[in-house]
Amino acid sequence: MKKPLIALTLDYENSKEYSQYPWYAIRENYFTSIEDTGGIGVGIPHNIKDIISLLQKIDGLVITGGNFDINPNMFGENSIHKTVKLKENRTNFELLAAEIMLKNNKPVLGICGGEQLLNVLYKGSLIQHIPDEINNPIEHEQKNPRNQAGHSVIIKENTKLYNIISTKEIMVNSAHHQAVKKPGNGLIVNAISSDGVIEGIEDPKKNFCIGVQWHPEFFIQGSDNKLLKAFIEAC
Repeated sequence: MKKPLIALTLDYENSKEYSQYPWYAIRENYFTSIEDTGGIGVGIPHNIKDIISLLQKIDGLVITGGNFDINPNMFGENSIHKTVKLKENRTNFELLAAEIMLKNNKPVLGICGGEQLLNVLYKGSLIQHIPDEINNPIEHEQKNPRNQAGHSVIIKENTKLYNIISTKEIMVNSAHHQAVKKPGNGLIVNAISSDGVIEGIEDPKKNFCIGVQWHPEFFIQGSDNKLLKAFIEAC
């Protein structure tokens, strides 16, 4: 059987750490996790001009995470929290890529900031900084390594995510200071943490449109493997 071709969105940097010129970046395990579950991952540049031609060749899209945030103006908020960092060209590209894929009912998986981007695409809103908006929050920016668990997540029954994972509670890693506030139109919540922070969303009407706040590419538990396998199978 032909392996599906999975597009992975890239981060964009103009710091001088790697090159004197702007450069793209992505963690290796985004690719290896796709390979290990039966797909072939390819990084895609932020080329809006040729995006339709590019995505016609792609079977599925992973919107990856990154150390940046979506402009709050995009979800109707005028004030911007002091912790917010923007990469607006990347955000604009990812919004358009996700929109095109979903219009063609091709599978989309949003990881961490990718979940937040899906929610904004569906006209939902975000918590700009969890410690300022959630009472007694658990630690969502874990201090231990990302390849270890940070906290537990409760998976809601009667969701596609529950059908994939088949368990009510899993352990996940956690590296975010923002989260979904109001789910977008047509989205349902499929996972929450003990402090009530939304940890997963999905569009039940699509072939596969799931966003999770954690990073399944680290394979913390078997549930991560199940999620990525289901994504590849949908592709």
